[in-house]
Amino acid sequence: MTTEEIIHNITSNKDRPHLNFSLKHKTEKFTDNLFHTLFDAESCVAKNIVQLDTDFHEICKLADLIHKHSCGNTWEQFMSKLPIILNRLNLDAKALYAHDPAASYIEEVYLAYPGFYAIAIYRFSHELFLLNIPLIPRLMSEYAHRLTGTDIHPGATIGESFFIDHATGTVIGETSVIKNNVKIYQGVTLGALQVEKSMRNTKRHPTVEDNVTIYANATILGGTTVIGENCTIGGNVWITESVPKNSIVYDTHETKLKPKRML
Repeated sequence: MTTEEIIHNITSNKDRPHLNFSLKHKTEKFTDNLFHTLFDAESCVAKNIVQLDTDFHEICKLADLIHKHSCGNTWEQFMSKLPIILNRLNLDAKALYAHDPAASYIEEVYLAYPGFYAIAIYRFSHELFLLNIPLIPRLMSEYAHRLTGTDIHPGATIGESFFIDHATGTVIGETSVIKNNVKIYQGVTLGALQVEKSMRNTKRHPTVEDNVTIYANATILGGTTVIGENCTIGGNVWITESVPKNSIVYDTHETKLKPKRML
């Protein structure tokens, strides 16, 4: 096959004419600018808001070509939510600082904690998800996933003062509900018991009530699974049924001494 034939073959098999990867890169740039606008003391908020407006409409046009959906006046609706989002993120940062003895000062949380960055991008993407913006919320969450190792679907519902320590490997599914003052550690999965396309519009992921702590690598599955308030879920447990409030769930381990070696 000649070079010309290869080029023709590739071109003729591109069956997604509006699949433009600049949407991905421009969404990532928009996401970074949004984060800095809210937190960087050196950023000019007024100037950045104008740029964010321009960038948002540009990425919306690209997303609209794929999904035939108009973003309309959603920028104004989203912008009006930014003070509320900022307030919630400041509460998240305070929760991280208050509960992590390794944090020397709160600025460290904003600058260096992957869990905080993942929560921030979740809160941005969640508001856009609620406005039925196509593709962009998912691209934002996947950007945070790539940078932090934390996969939070923008459709999840998460309350105030949320804490993710270390962050790496954490997965929070689309229909998860997490209430207030919840702390989770690396490797935690809030997932579905089974994955079928027909379940798209059903609640597939767990509910976590107020004041729950979930330690590393715990797996909690199922849309009817509820972790009651004030529970502590130990590391490496596997949960597919509801847990009553004020419970402690943990794996038991057996320790045996090695037999003495014969000299």
